Amino acid sequence: MAVTIRIPTQLRNLSGGAAEVALDAGSVGELLQALDVAHPGFGERLFDDQGALRRFVNVFVAEEDIRFLDGIDTAVSDGQVLSIVPAVAGGC
Repeated sequence: MAVTIRIPTQLRNLSGGAAEVALDAGSVGELLQALDVAHPGFGERLFDDQGALRRFVNVFVAEEDIRFLDGIDTAVSDGQVLSIVPAVAGGC
């Protein structure tokens, strides 16, 4: 069993159109790196030049924001769902 990664519509061109990708890893950081290996291009969209998660990228594990857990070091286990949610801004 693996962790299911939900891919937002804006990034599905990188996953070949897939809305979900299943991968094995022990932490959020490892999972996102594995996603970039499996589908190149995710790394530059999710991480800045220093290797930190970009400010406008929100990541949730089991509906919990990783910023309130252990960040990219947050542990993941088989069967969990990780959601990548780009921040939405704008308006008048």
